[in-house]
Amino acid sequence: MRGLKQTAQKILGVAKIKIGGKNPWDIKINNDKIYQKVLAQGSLGLGESYMDGWWDCKKLDEFFNKIIRAGLENKINERGFLRKLLQIKLTNVQNKKRAYEVGKKHYDIGNDLYKLMLDKRMVYSCGYWKNAKTLDEAQEAKLDLICKKMGLKPGMKILDIGCGWGSFLKFAAKKYKVKGVGITISKEQKKLAEEICKGLPVEIRLQDYRDVNEKFDRIISIGMFEHVGPKNYRTYMKVVNRCLKDDGMFLLHTIGVNTPKKVGDRWFNKYIFPNSALPSPGQIINSSEGLLVLEDWHNFGEDYDKTLIEWHRNFNKNWNKIKKNYDERFRRMWNYYLLASAGGFRVKRNRLWQIVYSKNGVEGGYKPVR
Repeated sequence: MRGLKQTAQKILGVAKIKIGGKNPWDIKINNDKIYQKVLAQGSLGLGESYMDGWWDCKKLDEFFNKIIRAGLENKINERGFLRKLLQIKLTNVQNKKRAYEVGKKHYDIGNDLYKLMLDKRMVYSCGYWKNAKTLDEAQEAKLDLICKKMGLKPGMKILDIGCGWGSFLKFAAKKYKVKGVGITISKEQKKLAEEICKGLPVEIRLQDYRDVNEKFDRIISIGMFEHVGPKNYRTYMKVVNRCLKDDGMFLLHTIGVNTPKKVGDRWFNKYIFPNSALPSPGQIINSSEGLLVLEDWHNFGEDYDKTLIEWHRNFNKNWNKIKKNYDERFRRMWNYYLLASAGGFRVKRNRLWQIVYSKNGVEGGYKPVR
């Protein structure tokens, strides 16, 4: 066991992290079984051992910032990596049958949790902090930014692919007098979104994006493309092209990575977002080539770090109100998810993009909005 501990400390030392150290990003070991598990299973073992209380860290976000910055993610060969890679190569893990899995696994786990963790509008995506001081302000600024980028006008018909709890459609319908259709693969989201949008010209559907076949003035998608998968990117863009009017526009709001990975993080895939995959710029461009005209590309990934820290704060502040529905292992899992994600954005491994497309080019040129 001593040899495994020395090996682990040597690896962590590259990132200036100490076992039993005094810095907030150092780790405290509660069970020596962690060494064999992490060295054998990599990120999956690291996450599961944290969920089980085998180790602790005061600042998980900084721990991951340092881990990723030092490139330690690539220094441990995980058992199961080749099997997962082969599965992805041979199988469309985001096909229509599997598309609803993430709804059941992640978005259906409890509307009360999301009500207490998110802002007052229940926006489950990156806020826009340019002039905002609070989470509510940042999310409202993001929604308004999208509306302005799309040039919304009264009477327009909007499609929201992956509408969540209906926050964007409610905002756009009330402020910009548009009507809309929102689609989601989450039964719980659909139920609450219909309540939130009650009385507005908004329709919420439990529907896969591939089944939409009608015309819209504008299409937006906020934080959904991460669930589409590389095998389906081209199909997704064909659906957007098919459903846009000739003078229509499309905004894609998505997390992305600089370089595409053949296999995503196994812990996140197992516990948080099944079958998810983060796109690269090249994958997005290639999938839309010949179908849509790229008008604008806006990066503000640093704002997701702030957003995730606010969600983490809200989650823990309100834990006593919801803990009867979950257990301690879930609490640790959720904190790990939020803070590991924050660390990924802090080190700029993960990016956040808003990409504006038109179907046939904007007459007179598109005017970017920030």
